[in-house]
Amino acid sequence: MPRTTQSFCPLDCPDACSLEVQTDDGRVVRVDGDHRNPVTQGFICTKVRHLPQHLYGDHRLLHPQLRDGAKGEGRFRRVSWDEALDHVAERLRQVGQEHGGEAILPLSYGGSNGLLSQDTTDARLFRRLGASRLDRTVCAAPSSRAVLGLYGRIPGVAPQDYADSKLIVIWGSNPSVSGIHQVPYIRRALARGGRLVVVDPREIPLARQADLHLALRPGTDLPVALAVVRHLFETGRADLDFLARHATGVDELRRRAQRWTLEAAAAEAGIEADQIARFTDLWAAASPAIVRCGYGAERNRNGGSAMAAILSLPAVAGKFGVRGGGYTMSNAAAFDLDTEKAIAAPPAATRRINMNQTGRALLGEKPYQSGPPIKALIIYNHNPLMTLPDQRRLQRGLARDDLCTVVVDPVMTDTCRWADVLLPATTMLEQAELQRGYGTMILQQADRVATPPGEARSNHEIFLDLVRRLGLEHAGDPTDLDAFRRAALASSGKGEELAEELAAEGTAFPSHGKTPLPFVDFFPATADGKIHLCAAALEAEIPGGLYSYRQDPATQRYPLALISPATQRTISSSFGQLVDRREGLEMHAQDAEKRGLDDGAAVRVFNELGEVRCALKVSRRQRPGVVFLPKGLWSHSTDNGATANALVPDRLTDLAGGACFNDARVEVEAATSD
Repeated sequence: MPRTTQSFCPLDCPDACSLEVQTDDGRVVRVDGDHRNPVTQGFICTKVRHLPQHLYGDHRLLHPQLRDGAKGEGRFRRVSWDEALDHVAERLRQVGQEHGGEAILPLSYGGSNGLLSQDTTDARLFRRLGASRLDRTVCAAPSSRAVLGLYGRIPGVAPQDYADSKLIVIWGSNPSVSGIHQVPYIRRALARGGRLVVVDPREIPLARQADLHLALRPGTDLPVALAVVRHLFETGRADLDFLARHATGVDELRRRAQRWTLEAAAAEAGIEADQIARFTDLWAAASPAIVRCGYGAERNRNGGSAMAAILSLPAVAGKFGVRGGGYTMSNAAAFDLDTEKAIAAPPAATRRINMNQTGRALLGEKPYQSGPPIKALIIYNHNPLMTLPDQRRLQRGLARDDLCTVVVDPVMTDTCRWADVLLPATTMLEQAELQRGYGTMILQQADRVATPPGEARSNHEIFLDLVRRLGLEHAGDPTDLDAFRRAALASSGKGEELAEELAAEGTAFPSHGKTPLPFVDFFPATADGKIHLCAAALEAEIPGGLYSYRQDPATQRYPLALISPATQRTISSSFGQLVDRREGLEMHAQDAEKRGLDDGAAVRVFNELGEVRCALKVSRRQRPGVVFLPKGLWSHSTDNGATANALVPDRLTDLAGGACFNDARVEVEAATSD
């Protein structure tokens, strides 16, 4: 019987869209946007609009399976849930007895940003097993650490308030593909006479509408931001009164920026000095003015310092306190929630493994030589083979015959091919969920609206069952999802109020009426309530101190910077199975001509880590010296099955151990038949 139900999208996107879902006998037939989230405005991206293809396509996993062939062949045999879970439980028990709990590694990330799909019964299981702890640092770690150090855990400016801005700076973000609901507010500001600056090595769609486009060489955001800081001070346009009242470390920031004259920063970034000067003039003169920081600027060796320098700009120029002024990074702090109490298991003091170096950990390489070898790997909410750095090293780790790999996923990913056990998981509309937006300031809850196909089960059910089979359950353990939901709401300090709002509309907002303003409705959540421009915690973590600059890793052999930003086709690697065509490498016409390459030519993109074979797309949409392969590709999207991750080093950012995707340096040549 056809019916229409309200739900929401918990995927890894800042928009947190509210949805209207049409089902027929429990099967999703249509997905559209609704208006409960005022930012959704009734429309959604094409990725989620095509969700039925994801739910019911040939890649959907329907039954538990055990490997029935060599690792990597992708051959499995169907088994019952009891047989599959007994097998997993016995293997975990054996590994724990023979090698200790730290020989078990959970590997998860942002396949869903729902609060009930991760860090609930899964956390209970791994803590009680004494498993190794995963540092989830593949994205947002340097940015989050920089925000925490400078401002504390506070939100930024809401998307709606961009309509009031007189100057909008989009730095390392591409809202046209990642956060499309930001774009109407930007256009509204421009229609009112506002101005737009884009900082990106590519000509993203918004760059074509911008007053100024700074096409930086990847990894040079730090010197450019510091040059703006220096120029503001040197020309008397820093807001010294605001800084005196609200900031510490002002003189030290100014001292560290002294190295970066307009000319020095421009030479490093590969742009003109007068472009940085014009940016500074626009930034100083406009009010309200805002910088939208994306995660592109953090994905290099200087990522943490770069984000701190960019985030210092609203403070140095005194842009806070007016609607549409300040910065936006993540707005998740608008609802400070966690499920810790319902987990009912304290964090174990076990070793930490940085997910960006999973390949090294699986192979027992530096810095993971000490401690037991990883013997059991549990992967969920994640497709690591297509998303983590140093793809070939990770694949070698997954190929170990003595490693038991369990993958919990709704679809047959490339990672699944290397599993010993496959467990079919539910998707976002087939389970109850609670989620906060990290762009839109909204909290949403929804019950299951569609029937899971086949025998798919939720993460919550799967891990709860493993807790029981391993004899790790305790009397009084919260077992139902509602207990985790209540615990999350209670952690905010406004549990009853939020529960009432959610019960009425399925949505809740941080305040009634207008969105909250930084430095009006809330202030820095630091110990002294001030901005720490040279935070001691950040200083201690970075060799050479905060704002230290490491040079471009390009060499004569590998001179081209490879970047892999998001596109309209996938959310990270989610929906990658639906990309049914081969993708090409984009290269500037100057670079192609220099190498004697024509549009459509078969090429190999390579460095010391590996190679990707694909077709060439000659364009002028990115600066010379930069080549582009889309983020989130699966193996079927290139000629040799490798993706951009095969060329990304597993070195870490200066702050928080983030991934250095934009530090990949490569060469490109015509591919031969071999």
